[in-house]
This record gives sequence, structure tokens and C-alpha cells, in this order.
Amino acid sequence: MREIPLYTLDGVPDADVRTYSFSTGDGLGMGLHRFSRGTQATESVLIVHGLTTSTDMFIMPEHRNLVTYLLDNGYRDVWTIDFRMSNRYSYNLFRNRYTMDDIALYDFPPALELMRRETDGKPIHVISHCLGAVSFLMSLFGGAVDGVASVIANSVGLTPRVPGWSRVKLQLAPVLVEDVIGLPYLNPRWYADPGPSRGKLFSKAVSAFHGECDQPDCHMLSLMWGSGWPALYSHEKLADVTHRRGGDLYGATSMHYYRHVRKMVAAGRAVKMTPGDPRYDRLPDDYLANAAAIETPVLLATGDRNNVFRDSNIVCHRELEKRAPGRHELAVLPGYGHQDPFMGEHVADEVFPTFLDFLDRHRSAPGARTTDAPPMAVAG
Repeated sequence: MREIPLYTLDGVPDADVRTYSFSTGDGLGMGLHRFSRGTQATESVLIVHGLTTSTDMFIMPEHRNLVTYLLDNGYRDVWTIDFRMSNRYSYNLFRNRYTMDDIALYDFPPALELMRRETDGKPIHVISHCLGAVSFLMSLFGGAVDGVASVIANSVGLTPRVPGWSRVKLQLAPVLVEDVIGLPYLNPRWYADPGPSRGKLFSKAVSAFHGECDQPDCHMLSLMWGSGWPALYSHEKLADVTHRRGGDLYGATSMHYYRHVRKMVAAGRAVKMTPGDPRYDRLPDDYLANAAAIETPVLLATGDRNNVFRDSNIVCHRELEKRAPGRHELAVLPGYGHQDPFMGEHVADEVFPTFLDFLDRHRSAPGARTTDAPPMAVAG
């Protein structure tokens, strides 16, 4: 029995909630949730999840979640997107060849267009995470979207870097999972399969190497992402119920995104998966190539215990600083890892104020500051 219902909206009980659907240019249906209070919002915030998660990571009822925090602190029009990486979509349970180029080109432009239509063109800020952050920055720096007031990118941006063991997994996992074992995806919830299955046996085998806790979904997540016991977060940062429901908060994913990450890690920056493919002519081969011309300020945030993307955002800030000195900022979150800056029990006190400070200093027309406060170099 679940302690917290799947896909519940109970975490934001005091907001008007509306849902919107849109279609992408390559034929996928997607959705947005809009959480609002009153009609006086002067700007909007769009929140972007990472691979295998969804809107649910921002509306968790067991702690003061990001959507509620923003609504309580003056941002009265908060949107969450479930794009093609969301665990809410059944098409992620089949082999596919989607890449982050597809997301940058097809997912975010119609989502922002819909938001602007519904809000009469009010400024939009973006808070993004994991490969959602990579993909959104690719869309922004690749010219597929523009006019964004500010962006917060957690854990990784345009220079993905991973631990050594993760490099090995990125190299081997797609072939082993798809072609050797014959599974179309990896699923942290395989342990709960009714009856025998290859996935359940796979989950048991993975758990044999993880004695740090008794949650098989946590063990699978450490296999799927990063290096460590656990890899995605620190146990002590999570509420017990959050740790127990990892199989709901994270879903299954096919393997092709790993191939794109592998190519970016090898290149040291965000690059196109298939240069020369005419479908992606609108996007650059190198997403840092035009960085100096992008005026949207970006806060690159990362936990100092990030066992998934290591110091990716520290390196990204350094690279962006070379191209546009003083425009972008870095926040290092002490004691946090990859996922717990959003899912941790005390993030409303320890993490979200850093995000709020950045948003508040950019509450105006896109690219403009509202105060004379200097950029924050390191938070925490």
C-alpha cells in the first residue's frame, strides 16, 4: 500500500490548479500543470524535471515543496512541465531513439509559446534540474527559445562531467541492457513486479551489491545514475517516506539518453547527437558556441556532494564566465548531492532561499536586474 498516492496534488492544497496539453513537432503529446493564486501575477515560473522524474518531485506533500514555496514568496503563477523524459508517459517504456536535441527543438518551444499565450506574454523564469537543465539550456543557447527572464540549472548545465565508474556504465549499459539482457528500459520499481520477471531478478542482483539501506528502488537508482552508496542523494537529507517511495518518484527510462550523455561527457560540453541530420539544422553542433550572445542570466547550482555530475556546474560557470564575464552565477549547496536539493526534507530552509534570491534579483524584463546587488559567486 502506498503511503502517499501516486500523482497526487495534495502537496499544493491552496492553489488553483489547471492542466494544459500540447503536441510537439515530432508527434508526442505532453502537458503542463499551472498552480496559481489570485490574478495579480506579474511573471511566471516554469519548473523542469530531469530524466525519469516528473512534476511530482516539485509538489511532494511530505515537505514544503518548491511550488508551494514559490507561491508563498510572491510568485503566484507557477507552472510545471512534463516533457518527454517524464515518468508519466508510457512511450518511455519502449525502445526509442529520443535525444536531448529532440527535447531542445520540439518540447520547450511549444511549451513556452503556450505559457506566453495564456499569460499575455508576461516574463518567464525557469528552474530546471538534471538532464532537463541540460536540455533547456541547449534550447536556450541553441536559439530554439528566447526571451527568458532567468534560468536556474541544478546539478548540470552545458558541460556534463561524471565520475569514473559512471563513465564505464555509460559506455557499457546501453548495449548490455538492450542487446544482451534484452530489456527495453531500466526501472527502479522492478522489485515490485508481481510474479517472476527478468526485471525483478535484475533488481535482486543489483541489491546484492548495496547494503547501505533496505530499499531496492534506491539500489537501482544508484545503478542508473552516478557512483556511490547511494548515488543520487544523501539518505540523511530525505524524509523516511521520501526514501521509501523512490519507485514512484522516479520511473523507467530507455537507454538512448545515456548515449547522448556519453557523447557529451567525451566532448566535455553539450553537443549535438547526430551532426548533419537535417532534422536538427536549426540547432548548433556545439551549444556553447554562441554563449556570449545569450543575455539570459543563469544560476548554476550544485551540491558539494554531487555523485552524479560531480563539478559539472562549477566547470560550466567557469566556461560561461570566459564568454560573458559577470552575467552568470554559481551556487554550491553544502551537504547536498544531485537530487536532494529538491527532494530533501529541509530544502525550504536550506536550498530554496538561494533560488528565491536569484529570482528576486531578476524580477523585471528579460535580462535586466531589479536591484544593484552584485551577482552571487557561491551560496552556502
